[in-house]
Amino acid sequence: MSLKAIFAQLNCSDLETSAGWFSILFQRKPDARPMSGLAEWHYGESAGFQLFEKTRDAGHGTLTLVVDDIEGERRRLVEGGLKPGDVEPGKNTLVRLNDPDGNLVVLTQPGGR
Repeated sequence: MSLKAIFAQLNCSDLETSAGWFSILFQRKPDARPMSGLAEWHYGESAGFQLFEKTRDAGHGTLTLVVDDIEGERRRLVEGGLKPGDVEPGKNTLVRLNDPDGNLVVLTQPGGR
């Protein structure tokens, strides 16, 4: 397989509500809305995140994001009105939170703290 790009994807029940939530998480509005029911955030030309309105499958996914400063990101999310869990120390430090549909979003910082 020769990949040129990879996109993570989660389903939601209300695109506008979830796009607002992920806009706080990603610190910007979607980069594209290529079709009805789809919002995308792009990270360079080879990675990104797709949020698709598909009520039947909403709330059953997990998105893991690797960050440099997990404690700083947690503070920023709290200030933005999101509800991240506590910092979980370990080999890879984690912060878990749920989007409006219950999908799990995990922030991780390799190497622990």
